[in-house]
Order: sequence, then structure tokens, then C-alpha cells
Amino acid sequence: MESIRKQLDSMMNSNKMTEKYEEIIRNEVFKDPDVRKFLAENSKILDKEAIERSAAKLYEFVVEKKKAAVQSGELMPGYVPKLLINNKRIDVTYEPSTDLTNRQKQAAINQRIHSMYMPKDIKNFSIDQFESTPGRNEAVERAYDFIDQYLENPDEFQQGLYLYGKFGVGKTFLLGAIAHELSEQGHPSTLVHFPSFAVEMKNSIGQNTTEEKLTIFKKAKILMIDDIGADSMSSWIRDDILGVILQYRMQEQLPTFFSSNFDMAHLEDEHFRVTQRGENEPLKAKRIMERIKFLSKEVEMTGDNRRHS
Repeated sequence: MESIRKQLDSMMNSNKMTEKYEEIIRNEVFKDPDVRKFLAENSKILDKEAIERSAAKLYEFVVEKKKAAVQSGELMPGYVPKLLINNKRIDVTYEPSTDLTNRQKQAAINQRIHSMYMPKDIKNFSIDQFESTPGRNEAVERAYDFIDQYLENPDEFQQGLYLYGKFGVGKTFLLGAIAHELSEQGHPSTLVHFPSFAVEMKNSIGQNTTEEKLTIFKKAKILMIDDIGADSMSSWIRDDILGVILQYRMQEQLPTFFSSNFDMAHLEDEHFRVTQRGENEPLKAKRIMERIKFLSKEVEMTGDNRRHS
């Protein structure tokens, strides 16, 4: 380290540098701990001439490092400078900052979660943040079981969950947390609020996009249907939309989740059996429920309404 210091002192006496530039280089650049460490680590490669010729690069490194620290005025916002040897000269490269890397990682996670008509923050809710209470313990444990088994063998069929319980116990956000966990491991999910989806499908008739929209949900790698049973549905939505989606997913053994305020028995008897027109169709209701039972395990969630807490 002492020999390097002597080289630097000798270089500073060169007439090639103006007094002001010499002062900056001496006091700001060569006293910078990262610069000194870099020069020490590369003392066998860099001679006096190489260091002298690279003074401007060292100055750039120090200045941009300071700007990056306060995130203001950087040459490349979101990136931090790094010194390297390039053809026996000192050069500066730029690497993504930790903050940028984290933001890019979160953006990639969010892109793998396809959310339709769902709460805005549903994509950001990690399962580690999900508070496990006595009334939600079983659901959380089943969620972890699914995640572990799916990640171990994503090509093997795994039943999803049918989460039911009163308003505000966390059914929707548990679905989002499962999707977030899977997305972190590179697996995409599609979450959809079913009552809003039903309206969208009705509107798609006039736009001639029904089949296109139907295909998206039929073939989603992991599908999460939220709030099923919240509104009464027509026989067309029940049989030609939901029924078609579930039949395809059952045949292809694609993981499917549901959330509802009704348990399975009540969903079948009070929601699917009687249509908006008052038609009593128990066999069609049973056919839909058999598909749901094949695709998911029924789990109750209880607790306080957290929407008002």
C-alpha cells in the first residue's frame, strides 16, 4: 500500500494536471476508500502511467458513487458504478443498485400474477405477511401444503382450495398470497373476481370476444376464482361459461382455487340450483359442484371482519 501511495504522490507532481484538478484528484479521488482498495488489489497490474491515464475514470467513479448514494443527478439512475480493469486500464461499469434489483424482481413477480377486477394491492401480499389465527390456521397450512407439493412437481395434478367463510376473514388475500409465493418461484397465476367476470362475459357477446376470453381462463396455469356465489347467475353463465371452464380444467387437471361466502353444500343448493329466472335445475347444479369438488378441497376460514378493523 505504501508503494502505491508513493506512486500517487509522484503522479500528483506532474505538470500535466492543473492545480484545481490536482486538488480534486488528490483529496476526493485517491482518498476514497473504494478507490484505494481497488488500486491495492490491482497493484501488480496497474503502473503509474496506467493510473495517471485513468484519473478521469476514477473521478467519474467517485462522483457517480456519491450521486447514487443520494439518488440524485446520476448518469444512470438506478445503477451504481463499479471499477474494473479493461486492457490494463481502469474503467467504470454500472450495475443495477439493490433498490433497482428489488424493484425489478417485484415487477417480474407482479407480471406473473394476472389479476382481473381484484383489489389493487393483491399482487403484493406475501404469505409470510398473512396473519395466522385459530380460525385461519387450517387454510394457511393447506396453502403451504399446496405450494410445497406444486413446487416439488408442477406437472402432477394438485387440488386447489375452496376457501369459504364470512366477509372479511381474508379469503381473497390468502389467494393473492399463494399466487405471490408461486410467482416468486416463476409460476404464473390468474386471479379473477367472479361476479365482475360474469358481467364481462355478458358484454363480450356483443364484442364477439367470448371464446377468446373463455380460453384465457380455461387454460390458465393456475386459476383462482374469487367470490363465487356472491351474485345470482344465469344458466348461461353457470353452464356455458363456468361449466366449460371447469370441465376443461378437470380434464386437463389444472390447479383451480375458489373463494366463497358459501360452503359447497349451500353454493349448490342456494346458488347453482336456482337460476336468475327462478328455474330449479338440481342436476345441472350437481354437475357444476362435482367439477368444483374434483378440483379443490373445502376449507373453512373464520374470524373477525378485517375489512372494518
